[in-house]
Amino acid sequence: MLFFMWGLLTSLNDVLIPHLKAVYTLSYLQAMLVQFCFFGAYFLVSLPAGLLIRRIGYQPGAVTGLLVAAAGCALFYPASLGGYGLFLTAFFVLASGITILQVAANPYVTSLGDAATASSRLTLTQAFNALGTTVAPWLGGMLILSGAMPAAELAQLPAALQAQQKALEAAAVQGPYLVLAGLLLLTAIAFALVRLPRIAQAQQHARGAVSLWSQRRLVLGVIAIFLYVGGEVSIGSLLINFLGEPGVAGLSAAAAATFVSYYWGGAMVGRFIGFAVMRKVSPGKALGFNAACSVVLILCAVFTQGKLAMWAILAVGLCNSIMFPTIFSMALHKLGPATGQGSGLLCMAIVGGAIVPFAQGWLADQVGVQQSFLLPVFCYLYVMFFGMRYANLYAGAAGE
Repeated sequence: MLFFMWGLLTSLNDVLIPHLKAVYTLSYLQAMLVQFCFFGAYFLVSLPAGLLIRRIGYQPGAVTGLLVAAAGCALFYPASLGGYGLFLTAFFVLASGITILQVAANPYVTSLGDAATASSRLTLTQAFNALGTTVAPWLGGMLILSGAMPAAELAQLPAALQAQQKALEAAAVQGPYLVLAGLLLLTAIAFALVRLPRIAQAQQHARGAVSLWSQRRLVLGVIAIFLYVGGEVSIGSLLINFLGEPGVAGLSAAAAATFVSYYWGGAMVGRFIGFAVMRKVSPGKALGFNAACSVVLILCAVFTQGKLAMWAILAVGLCNSIMFPTIFSMALHKLGPATGQGSGLLCMAIVGGAIVPFAQGWLADQVGVQQSFLLPVFCYLYVMFFGMRYANLYAGAAGE
């Protein structure tokens, strides 16, 4: 439930970015402020969230995160009446709640079993996260984008009618996000009542804690998370606009939203496959292979046209499947007392989802949407390096 809900909430951004871009007549750079505020919360909130989790525990931490996320969803109602700035505030509050959930849930899952299969276990739970990201674009397209008027038709209306239509489109988020706020409250109640396995917190306070920055694999993993999340979010954020390009598919925003579900659906399918495969194959090798495939697919999407470009970029979702949980669990391997702090640092690195899309938004304004997709190529090249650098991390009796 937990992983599904935050996947759904995160993926809805991919629908709201083109929606708000049209409603408020924004540039790509301005529209990417959505991701900047959303993923910027990871940078600002992760370390305080880590301190909170160490103080109150994993389960109460998850309940707290759900309540904060519910408040963020509720803020979308006044934001729809108050303008783009209030929307950005709502995104930040919502993401703050999800950050607390991430800091609590990811290390909790890695601790529930053998370290060698932590990547496999986290990949399984992330598959339910991907289920949420798959459902969200379809729901968002149906509930939010279906009433949007094409830009060409809107431009032909008198100014007063244009303002009225834009107000109606801005209000389209009210119902869906109030429902989500209610669902998050119910989930918080469920998590407060359910009995979950207890993971001892004493280790988190052990004396002589190691310096996180002296842990080379953790530091390289932080960079990998930053670039991976940045690349994945950049692609998802501009996917509707990419599929709307005349040389690619020329789809309307509502029609393109359906195909965004294929992008995230590929990640869901790949995670169920990865759960099984990485019990036999080195997680590092699987990570390197998937990253290499992503590079090839993105280059194909940039330098070809039509259906080939469209399906190439959508197929990157399948390759993304195992990346986050694999990088996360590899970076935390054998950190011992510093695991909680390491998790907070890795969650801070999710700020890549704010920086890289912002940079790609600027690039899209300068050179065009399709060419801007060259930026994620460099992100995946680093992920490939990280995977191959630690391809044999769990080999041998020593676990290294």
